[in-house]
Amino acid sequence: MNLFNEIENIRERGEQAILCIIVQTKGSTPRKVGAKMIVKEDGSILGTIGGGALEKKVIEQAIVQMKLNAPDTFKYNLVKDLEMCCGGSVAIYFEPIMKNNTLYIFGAGHTGKALAKIAVTLDFEVILFDDRIEYLENINVENVNTQILDFKKDLEKLNTDGQTYVAIMTYSHPLDRHILSHFIDKELAYLGMIGSKRKIAVTKKMLRDEKRATVKQISKIDMPMGIDINPEEPEEIAVSILAKLIAIKNE
Repeated sequence: MNLFNEIENIRERGEQAILCIIVQTKGSTPRKVGAKMIVKEDGSILGTIGGGALEKKVIEQAIVQMKLNAPDTFKYNLVKDLEMCCGGSVAIYFEPIMKNNTLYIFGAGHTGKALAKIAVTLDFEVILFDDRIEYLENINVENVNTQILDFKKDLEKLNTDGQTYVAIMTYSHPLDRHILSHFIDKELAYLGMIGSKRKIAVTKKMLRDEKRATVKQISKIDMPMGIDINPEEPEEIAVSILAKLIAIKNE
């Protein structure tokens, strides 16, 4: 069994799991350094780190780490801690298997296309939305998923979680604000909108006056999107946005 292929399958399905690796052994142990096991949400496993009481304890700890969504290393004395006949000890590293980061780009214009082209080379599953089929037909970037979407009717169909990044850059200011309002109270890693200083000021005022968002929610929106590097060309703007996304992803 190729556990690394299984890891990719788990990520693609958006499941949670933990990769357990023996990183240190001392004395007599069932398996040696490098032995691996995947623990899924339901406690089922792929591979083995030796079976018996050790494996049972590791599965229990893996479930805990899954809930914490945090890596850690634990050491087990096989006699003292687990009452096993083996006289050694093992250290096991627990690594959460994270689903891929998803980047929703709303708007397939020059900047949206440039952002999708760069982002797909990094740790993002890129989905590029537009309601203009002719624009999407001109997108020929490998691994970029293009989808026709009615911005006013179909936003509810999109799922989000803590690893979803939303970048808004359509051809219409009202549409941008509509999309922004939809996502402002969703679970997201990032929410940003492109725009001039005036557009941003007007948007913030509308959100407050129409009570669509709290001051705290508005403060978390990245607008204008990206890091200020005085970008002008679509590719430069895309780089500035992606730099911000990477900074958030790596926090």
